[in-house]
Amino acid sequence: MLNALEVFTTVVVGLMVGVEFAVAFVINPILNALPGDNGLLGRAHGGRMLGAVMPFWYIGSLVLSAIWAAAGWTTGGAGLVVIAAGLLIVSVVMSVLLLVPINNRGKTWTAENRPEDWKEQMNRWDRFHYLRVAVIIAAFTLLVTARG
Repeated sequence: MLNALEVFTTVVVGLMVGVEFAVAFVINPILNALPGDNGLLGRAHGGRMLGAVMPFWYIGSLVLSAIWAAAGWTTGGAGLVVIAAGLLIVSVVMSVLLLVPINNRGKTWTAENRPEDWKEQMNRWDRFHYLRVAVIIAAFTLLVTARG
């Protein structure tokens, strides 16, 4: 049963890393290259869509990692899982304090109501997001290593 939990947790976190990596290094660069305000509209839609799903994915990943750490406490690799869960906590805190406030503003923007500094705010969000992606990649790497 523990093996199934380890695999499921690793897959859930790995998929989350893949989505967030794609947002950072594929989707947002594509949207940023669009002319005029077209990228703004795409980012606003993405903020609404992913903003509805990602909180459950982040918290779910954290809960699964915590259950794995507790269930496998006497097995090898438990320390790595605890550190990974700690990194997932960091990613949740970063999200709530740094990224969600910008996302909540950005998901309501249109060409008619966008603020003058919308590009600067999106660039700030991107910088925080790159850091968060690094944190969750580290967590994922530790989970994969703990399974070894």
